[in-house]
Amino acid sequence: MDYDVVIVGGGIAGLTSAAYLSKSGYKTLLCEKEKKLGGLLNSFDFKGFTFDGGIRAVENSGIVLPMLRQLGLEMVFLENNVSLGIENEIVTVTSKESLIDYQELLNKLFPDNLSDISKIIDEIKRIMQYMDILYGIDNPLFLDIKNDRKYLLKTIIPWLFKYMTTIKKILKLNTPIYEHLRKFTNNNILIDMIAQHFFKETPAFFALSYFSLYLDYSYPKGGTGAMVEKMAGFILSNNGEIKKSTEICSINQEKKMAKDLKGNEFYYKKLIWASDLKKLYNIIDLDSIKNEKVKQKILLRKKELLNKTGGDSVLTLFMTIDTDKGYFEKICSSHFFYTPKKKGLLNLNIEDLKIKSSDLKENKYIDNKEEVLKWVKEYYELTTYEISCPVRRDDSLAPEGKTGLIISTLMDYSIIKHISEMGWYDEFKKISEGLITDILDETIFPGLKSKIMDRFVSTPLTLEKITGNSEGAITGWAFTNDYIPAESSLPKVAGSILTPDKDIFQAGQWTFSPSGFPISILTGKLAADKVKKQLKI
Repeated sequence: MDYDVVIVGGGIAGLTSAAYLSKSGYKTLLCEKEKKLGGLLNSFDFKGFTFDGGIRAVENSGIVLPMLRQLGLEMVFLENNVSLGIENEIVTVTSKESLIDYQELLNKLFPDNLSDISKIIDEIKRIMQYMDILYGIDNPLFLDIKNDRKYLLKTIIPWLFKYMTTIKKILKLNTPIYEHLRKFTNNNILIDMIAQHFFKETPAFFALSYFSLYLDYSYPKGGTGAMVEKMAGFILSNNGEIKKSTEICSINQEKKMAKDLKGNEFYYKKLIWASDLKKLYNIIDLDSIKNEKVKQKILLRKKELLNKTGGDSVLTLFMTIDTDKGYFEKICSSHFFYTPKKKGLLNLNIEDLKIKSSDLKENKYIDNKEEVLKWVKEYYELTTYEISCPVRRDDSLAPEGKTGLIISTLMDYSIIKHISEMGWYDEFKKISEGLITDILDETIFPGLKSKIMDRFVSTPLTLEKITGNSEGAITGWAFTNDYIPAESSLPKVAGSILTPDKDIFQAGQWTFSPSGFPISILTGKLAADKVKKQLKI
């Protein structure tokens, strides 16, 4: 089959590209390897409960709502207040003034560090001001500026001057969050309580901007997957084609052809890769590339990506509970970041589970099951959990009088992979169900254990299988790489979509760092615009 554009990857980046291209009249094919679209944006049903399998809420960031308006898609978004809790102290973020409540929470827990806390709060305030400018208006990429000169002159141009000044300040905040916070305090436990639910080596700006992002969160009525359904319907209504269970395994540059595992061949004028980048460079048929310069650039890119790892992943416990949502309403909001113990993870090092040997190029994990379990148990006691309750936002997402909970924590892919290779992966999941349940029952949700009807766990291996992401990554590349193989400067984001092949573009969380939901949409739109400019119907 011949197409103007073939898009590989049915996550939000691929959906965005396909929506804009099909709307503009291009013959568009979207290929997704799984039976469902969405990737990390998905919902699923279980015994009358709706759960979100990826992200728990969406942040607008001046991108999501303008994108939907530009496409003419109507969606209902519900309130998604965020609570932050440590031990028995909980605050709910409802406005910028909630930062004062957060400061008081930290003051109660760390009375010997009042001055340090004040300085950290001032730093968060400073970054919130930067965020107000960064996302102070709808992203111009999703606006019809040509037909609204008044808006261009009175809003966009003044904003651009503020943006250029602010972005220089933001780029200076690129040090890892732990290192940055040590400028304000030497109390490692205090630092842990603020920063341990962020990814390893997360840049300071990205981490400390989250207080602003919490205020920007909302929840799609029907679950996060409702947005996927809406966009897929739009693509189909504009004569776009979607093929699920279609995994692309080969790309022939000379023929401009993508082939799937079943042997089906799809010919394109332009291709947008919105999936794992390692796979793209592994499946390009080098023999089909006649331009030696292009071939060498692709070989170099493939080599660059070879030892780069995906970012942190998560372990998630899904629960159905024979309790009305009112029980949880008395404790926290529908989106809750909770740390059971004020002790911190800094002294719990996963490297302690590795064999120390100078003979090994890379230290390997020990095979002692008891030692691994001991580490896992302590990790669950000290980590921070992201707890989401869909029915708290939307009554239709659980049977009447029942509640579904989604409980996630960061989890290292490599240790779960090792457990699987040792042969007790299923047992580990059952043990995790029990340990996490016990911790929440003994701390923030007393009586929870006796009310559970069903529970099951997904791991980084689950996410790797569903999304195709290396190491089950949820935000693209790990900050722990010796360097990030993606663009990381916002002023240069337009270049993040380019590849050595002039007919192949890339989009999604692997193309810009640090990435996430809005950036995936942004790069999906940038790729679509580039294709349209080159094809020009």
